[in-house]
Amino acid sequence: MRLAIDTATDIASVAIGTPGGGRSPQAARSIRGARQHAAGLLALIQQVLADAGATLQDVTEIVVGDGPGSFTGLRIGWAAAKGLAHEHELPLVAVPSLLGAAHAASELERESGAIAACYDALRGQVFGAIYTIHRDRIEIVVGPDLFTIAELARVSPIKPVLAVGDGAERYRAEVETWTGRPPVPLDAVPTIARSLLVLADDGAARRPLDDPLAEPVYGRPAEAQAKWEARHGRPLPNSPR
Repeated sequence: MRLAIDTATDIASVAIGTPGGGRSPQAARSIRGARQHAAGLLALIQQVLADAGATLQDVTEIVVGDGPGSFTGLRIGWAAAKGLAHEHELPLVAVPSLLGAAHAASELERESGAIAACYDALRGQVFGAIYTIHRDRIEIVVGPDLFTIAELARVSPIKPVLAVGDGAERYRAEVETWTGRPPVPLDAVPTIARSLLVLADDGAARRPLDDPLAEPVYGRPAEAQAKWEARHGRPLPNSPR
């Protein structure tokens, strides 16, 4: 069985299913509120395992959302995933969280066009990417990066049929002008962890984490790091970029 964890946004989610098992996980749950991630994630994992009638001994692989997204959220999710993988000697792979959001939106909407996934990055920006979810493959229209909505629209060669995520919601007016419809909130789509389970079957989407020092894709330095580097005029030593 494969266990998936995503904590890139205010909504943390966990799902469990069989590799190659199609689109239906055996169990999936989520919690809202970034302050609950640290205290509630391990309990959420146990609840999902119980829902599936499984234990950690039944898990054969762990999938974690790769970001970009909340710095603190990603650290919490990756710490839990790494800890479980190390303790139970399980392979660990990462799948882009924005791709998970786009996939989840495509499952809800049954859309065949391009989907923009946008997570709030503050400072007027979003962590954004655009994907087209085909039945047998994933097309990357615009890879994950830091954008304003206007910049994301400008670099995209096509107009997406919808935008999903808390970043899209924050800049609702710009998104509606761009896509022609309101943004889709994350709590309106199936859990991101559920989509990570499906996407982990795609060799092009998964990143094996063989290095114990591997880090998620944060998207940009944490606020404290940015302030330190601005004050000292040089990169913070040994910092994740």
